Amino acid sequence: MKRFVRFLQVSVLGLLVSLWLANGAIAPAFAHWDDLTVADILITDTDAQITLTVPTVLLRFADDDGNQTLSQKEIDIHRPQLEQTLSNAIVLKNQKDSFGTLTLTPEIAQSPADNVTHSTFLLQYEWPTSLEKLTIEYTLFSPELDQTEALATITQRDRTRNVIFTPENNTIEIADTIPWQQQALSFLQLGVKHIFTGYDHILFLIALLLPGGRLPQLLKIVTAFTIAHSITLTLAALNVVTLPTAFVESVIALSIVYVAIENLWRKQMNHRPWLTFGFGLIHGLGFANILRDLTQNQGNLLLSLASFNLGVELGQITIVVLVFYGLRLLQKRRGELVLRYAISIMMILLGSVWFAERALAVWL
Repeated sequence: MKRFVRFLQVSVLGLLVSLWLANGAIAPAFAHWDDLTVADILITDTDAQITLTVPTVLLRFADDDGNQTLSQKEIDIHRPQLEQTLSNAIVLKNQKDSFGTLTLTPEIAQSPADNVTHSTFLLQYEWPTSLEKLTIEYTLFSPELDQTEALATITQRDRTRNVIFTPENNTIEIADTIPWQQQALSFLQLGVKHIFTGYDHILFLIALLLPGGRLPQLLKIVTAFTIAHSITLTLAALNVVTLPTAFVESVIALSIVYVAIENLWRKQMNHRPWLTFGFGLIHGLGFANILRDLTQNQGNLLLSLASFNLGVELGQITIVVLVFYGLRLLQKRRGELVLRYAISIMMILLGSVWFAERALAVWL
């Protein structure tokens, strides 16, 4: 009887924590995409153009109806302020003091068809003389956003490169050569950060590992997840596989719910690597909308993908080790089984809330 009462107490506590988390602390409707910017930069002899897909929250002054997407009417009304804001935040200089003149092209300004949080603009910069040494300074960041990277593809003549602008590294000279090691390190760090800020990924991994087991078995499960994640991420980045963002994120939330439910009633977990592989194929699409737009050069793309996936794997291994030793400590405590059940219930509730948010976001 005491055990049952304790189970109810912990379950109620788990319910309250889940509702609090879902309501404000951790509520990423589209967790892998909300805070990131993608820029495709094309440079010719006398001008440059940037196709910029940016979180609308960074330009909230123009979002009159508050729907996180700028309509053509809103863009027309706020065009002078938009051009001023973007020209101050994305500065292109020829040599030392020749600044490009920015024009916001109305025909291209739009919202991505498959996204409800971003807006896309075509920015055109022109100079009266030929470009010799171009410097790009990017400062369109916000302290309110968790992930403050701008992922950029820069194409000039026959050369294409990938760069990541951050508040700490926000300037690049086009005449400079970026070593492949630096590019690989940038995407390695991005992969590590992605897994540690991807709350749904972390929750899915914890749900998988919650039943416990030996460390080699747990690493086998996570490796299956990484392989599947890498396959679909690569296919999506190469435009071989594309699925709607809302569908992908909704299934990711459901994967948490399913695994957590399974933790409540299944005793044998030998099938977990295969289950993880199946859900990993969907999880791999969660970040693909960003990487797909990073480059038109397949060599650079493959380097970026390999580095990013290695970063994800390193992050996952860190999480696995922490969870493994955490479960080892939990085994020595009374009420261990009750606590595992309570955590699974919390995951079911939180995953269900995320699913509802993501599935309904398209219609709201």
